[in-house]
Amino acid sequence: MKKIITSLLSIYFLFFVTVHSAPFKDQGWYAQHHINNLHINEDAINFLVVGDWGRNGHFQQKEVANQMDNLMYWLDGDFIVSTGDNFYPDGVASVNDPYWNSSYEAIYAGPNLFEPWYAVLGNHDYRGNVQAQIDYSRVSQRWNMPARYYQKTFALDESQESLLMIFLDTSPFEDKYLTEDKYLAVRAQNGQQQLAWLQQTLAGSSAKWKIVIGHHPMYSSGKRYGKTDSVRSSLEPILEAYKVDAYFAGHEHDLQHNRIDGKYVQHFISGAGSAVRHVKPRSFTQFAKAQAGVAAVTVTPSSMLVQMVNAQGDVLYTTRIEK
Repeated sequence: MKKIITSLLSIYFLFFVTVHSAPFKDQGWYAQHHINNLHINEDAINFLVVGDWGRNGHFQQKEVANQMDNLMYWLDGDFIVSTGDNFYPDGVASVNDPYWNSSYEAIYAGPNLFEPWYAVLGNHDYRGNVQAQIDYSRVSQRWNMPARYYQKTFALDESQESLLMIFLDTSPFEDKYLTEDKYLAVRAQNGQQQLAWLQQTLAGSSAKWKIVIGHHPMYSSGKRYGKTDSVRSSLEPILEAYKVDAYFAGHEHDLQHNRIDGKYVQHFISGAGSAVRHVKPRSFTQFAKAQAGVAAVTVTPSSMLVQMVNAQGDVLYTTRIEK
């Protein structure tokens, strides 16, 4: 009993210190932290994409979280997307796991981060209790993961146009996970059933913009360059056939934009939510940077703007897709 009490006190102390060490924010704070060169359009859908973040505040997770709050303020952000690996190294054990506080609630505590979060599963999440991340959707008002894969459509102002966002569980498409014991839970998932659902969802949508979110990239300028074939062979034919505008992934701990000759889909990686890894430009690389940060996305009826912003508030890269 003494050990349990000590453990609970330690958790409370960590939560208290994390929350109360964060800067107090008011209008003056945001005015002093204006983000230079940030394109702002409040009459659009604005959201952030962050991945590979759940490290109890270590590496640069706190700094990225603080800048995310600042971005959401200036962009008047509507929601946040997580590309997975929400909790390192082995997911969460239950909806009551202390990691929910130490890696999520206490870290993303800025006043502008209490907007909906739409999350997908990463490979590290599969090492824990996947169902707990789904069930936390009923515990938290902002955490959204209603199933292992799902979709949501957003209206674009009063234009009668819409944005379809599809959230995938990409671990079943990574061949090596089907033989590794630490990913035993992946083997129970029916990848073909998910692909049929993906195709049906895209075929039935009249949305002007289509964005797909997954954890594993199909192309990478980072550590896994040349090692994405199994995921790509499963997903790319469907995304290309239905002219998906963009695919956002994590898994690589960096920020990337990759564009492949002869392909319609544009590929982005936002997996720099805490730790970062080296990247190297390839033939398809439009942008690649090993800096902690996030992607900020702005969608209007006629364009999609993607801005890569680091933890210090520097806009590293901007690209616009017109339609």
